[in-house]
Amino acid sequence: MTMPLCTGDLLAGRYRLERVLGIGGMGVVYRARDLLHEQFGEPCSSVALKVLSECFSECPDGHVMLYSEFSLTRGLWHPGVVRLFGFDVDTSRQLVFFTMELMHGMTLDRLMLERPHGLGWHEWQPMALQLLDALAYAHGRGVLHGDVKPGNVMVGETGIRLFDFGLGQSQAVTGLPGLDRHRISAWTPAYAAPELLDGAQLSASADVYGVACVLYEMAQGRRPHERKLTQALDRPRQLPRHCWAALRAALATDPEQRTITVAELREALAGRSWYGFA
Repeated sequence: MTMPLCTGDLLAGRYRLERVLGIGGMGVVYRARDLLHEQFGEPCSSVALKVLSECFSECPDGHVMLYSEFSLTRGLWHPGVVRLFGFDVDTSRQLVFFTMELMHGMTLDRLMLERPHGLGWHEWQPMALQLLDALAYAHGRGVLHGDVKPGNVMVGETGIRLFDFGLGQSQAVTGLPGLDRHRISAWTPAYAAPELLDGAQLSASADVYGVACVLYEMAQGRRPHERKLTQALDRPRQLPRHCWAALRAALATDPEQRTITVAELREALAGRSWYGFA
């Protein structure tokens, strides 16, 4: 049984927990001080530290999922993706965790609460391109995110940062020993591709659908299929028609009709023509 954590706790003799930054479906993220770096005079010793949530800490594959997230993300070096530092174990608490950079700003879901009618084109487009850049880079490295949603996007002075690859997978590596993802279903229904909710495997196309839902919500102020999956979508007023054609293709609920990649969507929103369909 894992001991519950409290503010002020010291993990692995090094990390002093300060406060909770966020709680997700699989993990809890704390702000922590790296006391080792402080001893050596490092002026910026604060890190973000992720542990399994209480329910997942009791899951047989939970610790493997946390390491899988660390393993997937540590190889991604991109300004739009959170940077991870190290994976560690606190033996006295029988607790695994990893550390990552402390991001500053607010998550996109919080920003959208302040902007209920959506963002204007001149604000929306740069943010959309940064998010798509980050996801296209991950796909180019063979990494699928699996849970693209506003709560997993940080908006700060330096731009957009994509984080929380906890449900992600590698297309290049078959997986870690002992990891059984079929026992764990934590897709966010509002942004998950319909085929995922029907039990299909994660794919690049499913990530396309997720990020398209986020982009639509950023432009329109509400999720695309908030009412019915079969309801025809309206083009957000500030979105140029050539951009809408590409975004609408990415929002196709039928994966067979979702014939656009993240990189192609990014090019279309940057103003380049996309000829995926008439």
